[in-house]
Amino acid sequence: MVHIAWLGKKSPFCGNVTYGNSTTEELKARGHKVSFIHFDNPSNSNSSKPLFLANDPEVSLPYLIKSQVYTIPSPRAEKELRLSLERLKPDIVHASLTLSPLDFRLPDLCKKINVPLIGTFHPAFDANNRNLTASTQQLTYQLYAPSLAKFDKIIVFSEPQKNVLEKLGVPKEKQIIIPNGVDENIWRPYYKKNNKYDQVKKKLGDARIFLYMGRIANEKNVEALLRSWRQTKKDNCKLVIVGDGPMKPTLENSFSNLSKEKLIWWGPELNLETRVAIMQIAEVFFLPSLVEGLSLSLLEAMSTGTACVATDAGADGEVLDKGAGIVISTENVTSQLKTIIPVLIEHPSFTKDLGIKARNRVLERYTITKNIDSLDKVYKDLKDNFKN
Repeated sequence: MVHIAWLGKKSPFCGNVTYGNSTTEELKARGHKVSFIHFDNPSNSNSSKPLFLANDPEVSLPYLIKSQVYTIPSPRAEKELRLSLERLKPDIVHASLTLSPLDFRLPDLCKKINVPLIGTFHPAFDANNRNLTASTQQLTYQLYAPSLAKFDKIIVFSEPQKNVLEKLGVPKEKQIIIPNGVDENIWRPYYKKNNKYDQVKKKLGDARIFLYMGRIANEKNVEALLRSWRQTKKDNCKLVIVGDGPMKPTLENSFSNLSKEKLIWWGPELNLETRVAIMQIAEVFFLPSLVEGLSLSLLEAMSTGTACVATDAGADGEVLDKGAGIVISTENVTSQLKTIIPVLIEHPSFTKDLGIKARNRVLERYTITKNIDSLDKVYKDLKDNFKN
């Protein structure tokens, strides 16, 4: 078994948090030792005392600013990290890259302590660079590429992402494609009565439910979905928005004329059982993003047997190809959804069929078991080769 020092996020809630929690839990279940290192101590003291206990497998690093998108570490953080790694003596450091200045120091730090370094690179992208948001994300890739080239291995989610990084100078032999995975036994179609499902169903009412679940930020393009939903004529259909983010107050104000019978702002939802129940109840899940990596929310929706509509940003088009869902372009999203939504509303049997195909696609390619199988092999090969 391997001792992994996992650098990731535990808060605030986002896809990176879900990825880190689910992956490390599965690794521990297989017998690996995992020491989780994350930013969880606001820097409000000049004390030089370390922020960990002698036998604590979890390390909390100090930070100045932390958000869903990026983290600014405190000046003490790099030293804390080095001391932690020297104490823990892991076989491998695996960084689920958090968009932090500390990310760029990792190759040199791991080289000094003679430990191999793996990175999972999450930032969203659009390989075709079709909008301003995609251009901004391209700058993130350009900024990170020189540092990523120094990692021993980089995990990416798709061939398009690999191609983007290769063009920016990250050697293809260092990149390994391991798609995100979900637990298909948790994220599964509704199959038996349970209190959480009944509670959520009661709260949502008898209407047919259409869903967005995720961050409410500019790059997620939720406004396009709301604009297209505004034209919906059916009285028994509700759009539910689950999540939080910087664009939520603006969008709530802009679309305040939509009644509660047509639109529900659910807010952030941290309870796993509740999120599963919402997905199970929804007929259609929308992901209108301008840029993406490989959306865990999309995979969760697919795994519950919910019909999915997503843009072809990042790897999401690849996930839904060949009939596993409806794929639209990141250009003119509103107009495309205005055409698609009435079809989905008028043909529930079509959405049911899409949901079945989506579930089958997850079972075929995107389970957490397949993800960890691949990760296991990467760890073993890297550990063996590094010793040699």
